[in-house]
Amino acid sequence: MAVADIIRRKLSAALSPLRLDIVDDSHRHAGHSGARAGGETHFTVEIVAAAFAGKSRVERQRMVYAALADELRVQVHALALATFTPDEDRARRQRD
Repeated sequence: MAVADIIRRKLSAALSPLRLDIVDDSHRHAGHSGARAGGETHFTVEIVAAAFAGKSRVERQRMVYAALADELRVQVHALALATFTPDEDRARRQRD
């Protein structure tokens, strides 16, 4: 199973997101530390979940890290996160 699929499955199970976008950025890091020939090491994740309500940015990131602990230990070298509540996401989209 592709790493992005594992990320999607685990975050869906842990946080029941309303929206979850996962981008494999590994090609942009070829030759850098942590990059592997097959890719699937660097990801950008944007997630919208009610579970983030009342949580700080750091608490939200810790929730994501906890759900992906095994992948971060072995497969994923870098994870860029954007975490939003549904209200924050709605407000952000209205501004754009």
